[in-house]
Amino acid sequence: MQLTGTHINYYFICSRKLWLFTNGIHMEHTSDLVSEGKLIHETTYPQRSEKYEEVQIGGIKVDFYDTRNKVIHEIKKSDKIEAAHEWQLKYYIYVFEKAGIKGVSGILEYPKLRKKEEILLSDIDREQILEIEKEIEEITGSETCPDVINSKICKRCSYYDFCYADED
Repeated sequence: MQLTGTHINYYFICSRKLWLFTNGIHMEHTSDLVSEGKLIHETTYPQRSEKYEEVQIGGIKVDFYDTRNKVIHEIKKSDKIEAAHEWQLKYYIYVFEKAGIKGVSGILEYPKLRKKEEILLSDIDREQILEIEKEIEEITGSETCPDVINSKICKRCSYYDFCYADED
């Protein structure tokens, strides 16, 4: 399986969501929140497509890459699941390094919050990514779907109706 940024992101949010997504059950198209996030991504920095490049390496696709300064820009709607966003960006940097592009950093941007955070990849992060990749393989390779996590983030998830269809 070729990992994407979405796999990394979902790994930090919910094992069930990760398993469902990897096994072909995609609910993002039904979510107004996902649509809003895409709209923010497409309209916040319209000039970026002129000066930054879209780069695809392996399973990842980076919309805004500043080749001169070696900076990946990742735009998100909210910082509610910031750790997932940080690791997704760290994974992008990791994939760039594996492709021979050294010295890459990232900027995690939350335009609605007017917040930016520089993201770097450490040696400890690289080791952790190897473990994350193994755990993702275990979760997604399982014959059974992980249990519902019953977290407060569930109510805003695009998979909510799927996961809680049988709940009273």
